[in-house]
Amino acid sequence: MHPNRFFGYAVQINRHICEYMWCPYPGGWAKNMLRGFSLIDFRPILFIIGILLCTLSIGMFVPALVDLYYGQSDWLVFSVASAVSLFIGGALVMMNRMDNLKITSRQAFILTTASWLVLTAVSALPFAFSDLDMSYTDAFFEAMSGISTTGSTVIVGLDTAPQGILLWRALLQWLGGIGIIVMAIAVMPMLRVGGMQLFRMENSDKSDKAFPRATQIAMGIAVLYFCFTMIWAILLWWAGMTPFDAIAHAMTTIATGGFSTKDASVGHYDSAAIDAIITLGMMTGALPFILYLQILRGKVFALFHDAQVHWFMAIAGSIILGLTLWHSETNGVSFLHALRYTSFNIISVMTGTGYATTDYGLWGPFAVTVFFFVMFIGGCAGSTTCGVKIFRLQVLYEIAKIQLSHMLRPHGVFIAYYNRKPLSEDVTESVLSFFFLFVFCFVVLAAGLGAMGLDFVTAVSSAGTAIANVGPGLGPIVGPSGNFATLPDGAKWLMSIGMLIGRLEVFTVLVLLFPAFWRD
Repeated sequence: MHPNRFFGYAVQINRHICEYMWCPYPGGWAKNMLRGFSLIDFRPILFIIGILLCTLSIGMFVPALVDLYYGQSDWLVFSVASAVSLFIGGALVMMNRMDNLKITSRQAFILTTASWLVLTAVSALPFAFSDLDMSYTDAFFEAMSGISTTGSTVIVGLDTAPQGILLWRALLQWLGGIGIIVMAIAVMPMLRVGGMQLFRMENSDKSDKAFPRATQIAMGIAVLYFCFTMIWAILLWWAGMTPFDAIAHAMTTIATGGFSTKDASVGHYDSAAIDAIITLGMMTGALPFILYLQILRGKVFALFHDAQVHWFMAIAGSIILGLTLWHSETNGVSFLHALRYTSFNIISVMTGTGYATTDYGLWGPFAVTVFFFVMFIGGCAGSTTCGVKIFRLQVLYEIAKIQLSHMLRPHGVFIAYYNRKPLSEDVTESVLSFFFLFVFCFVVLAAGLGAMGLDFVTAVSSAGTAIANVGPGLGPIVGPSGNFATLPDGAKWLMSIGMLIGRLEVFTVLVLLFPAFWRD
């Protein structure tokens, strides 16, 4: 048979099948079964996921070369995983190429969640087939913890783990950190997720933009992100870390991820200089990156004029000062010693980094309570941090202030402001909805973990650290001196879901569960 005739028959058969399944006529059984649901073009979604997988495959070559340099056998694992990722990604790109790539809001919701899940599933392959002999459940948990910049780990014996695996963990958090910044600037405001529409660039004045185009902003942030990483790597090397440890910790510091190369985390080094450098790095990653670009464009005081920065510094400073005084008086340590350990660990937990220099669970009940609530705060919008985020606390404060004013003056007219601009009703509704869903997911996750046999402190703190993407929990099992290796597999899968929900700002994932999302 001539090839042209063969392909002609194939095209006709394919057309008939499609008409039978999806045509608007009664003969289409799938159309009847899914009546009321609209079809979504998945080609742009698969195309972009393919590009991301190709990028991930390139990233896998870095730990492969490191393992090859150090004589570790895992270089072969990374090479094979890279080939698999490149094959799948390349196939998706070639099969779904489009002349005019456009993404609707529904496609953006699907793309955001699907890309995070697919990248996590592929990123888990090096863990699963490495010399660490991890199950795929543990591998997926570790990969999700990395990409979501959570920092919870199931690996025991980091001090002796292959260098490639250690670098891969750091690289995942580094890529996850830059990824969430771009999403917070370009995607989530468009999707009106949890009040993020406050930061829509197209609604801002040109004077408020660091660059006139979103692509330029993304490129500028990427370059700045890389430069920050290099600066902190040099500083940590100067402070006493090995070059390898300095690079790994610099990546996870700027990403506010918290993966360390040591079981004892940063406490392994017991260095005041390293503590100070990493504390400054975590604070740098917790501030809006768009403001750094504005500083480079000549707005020297942009960082100091932003209300989010004011609130972040005020909240962090007051908590550190109060807990330092309490720790010094209650536990009988010097003020400077208490200040060093309190400031590091409070900033680490508040920004969702998850580094630890000491087991603050041993300080006393008051300290444990403070750390539990601090883990939900988070940093600023447009940063690498997770949690509730500062701007939502500002919006809630404005709403509460107006309600109190109405109680005093029922007939008065009061307007909520953010950064000296009036807040729209849809922003306040989005923020209130976010808080409800955030608390709801936390309660459900904690109840689910408790149902699997975890004690109250472990279940509640594990749920909190997952949904807020912090890292360590509280208690002897998952606290700063422990890890999540002993948790049952079901608990690890639940926490992985919690990490994803927290990382993608709750709405982005939960909206996919509503049938109305898939209807016309």
